[in-house]
Amino acid sequence: MSTIKKRKVGNREYYYVEHSFKAGKKVKVVSRYIGKKVPYNIEEIKDDIEHEAMKLTIFDRLKGIKAKYQKEQGKLPKSEREKMTEDFLVHFIYDSSKIEGSSLSLNDTKGLFLHNITPKNRPVKDVREAEGYREAFYSMLNFKGRLSFEIIKKWHAMMFRNTTDYIAGKIRVHKIIVTGSRAVFPHPEDVQKLLKGFFNWYNKEEKKLNPVELAALAHLKFVSIHPFSDGNGRISRLLANYILKKHGYPLFNIKFGDRIAYYKSLETSQVHYKPKYFVRYFLKSYMKANS
Repeated sequence: MSTIKKRKVGNREYYYVEHSFKAGKKVKVVSRYIGKKVPYNIEEIKDDIEHEAMKLTIFDRLKGIKAKYQKEQGKLPKSEREKMTEDFLVHFIYDSSKIEGSSLSLNDTKGLFLHNITPKNRPVKDVREAEGYREAFYSMLNFKGRLSFEIIKKWHAMMFRNTTDYIAGKIRVHKIIVTGSRAVFPHPEDVQKLLKGFFNWYNKEEKKLNPVELAALAHLKFVSIHPFSDGNGRISRLLANYILKKHGYPLFNIKFGDRIAYYKSLETSQVHYKPKYFVRYFLKSYMKANS
């Protein structure tokens, strides 16, 4: 819990917010000067400091998660690693597609990918997009180059070329309104400029940020640009996993059952222009998935 501290220097008083927390075996303190008076937005400042402390605590634990994951992967034969990847793929595509309204059940997805059984009484569009998503997923896993919009467009094209080829891999030229969301998405004329800014940010921050935080921020920033007519959420979740994979961390599946908390954190960050809400959700959910 954060506390307000008053320090006196001569005849003047200065206020600080301090928050102590445990990182590993050490107790650390985050301190921020807030002025000669306690500001009106003190609760927001406290929340910011507690968020920074939470990140530092989690970053310390993430080192252990990465080390354990790489050690376990190193012990497994290639065939077992492939089975684990296939199992993750089934759940990831089921959940990520279901979040966006797909009619495919988990059993449908298992039958389609593990036994080549096309589900009956399901829209062909849902089946074809799931198959395209699988192709994009494996392309993401095997991609060794520098992240660019060209490769992201390629993944998007894989998803949609067998259903709505007129949007596959193409930047939208129309406005976007997401039903039920308070978020406002960029005008189509601004998308190119925002994408350029996104990749400039990514290239600058990739080596500075913790990779899991980077994955969360990349997801948030990309989906907030909403460059495509459809599939922005699915591509953003794929993008987050590309970053995790590249930096040697376990992949992450945001489950359909967690969609309310997921959407709430996204919308809150988008409406208030504060990434911390989605980053907090992503980090805590990632830790829970790997505990």
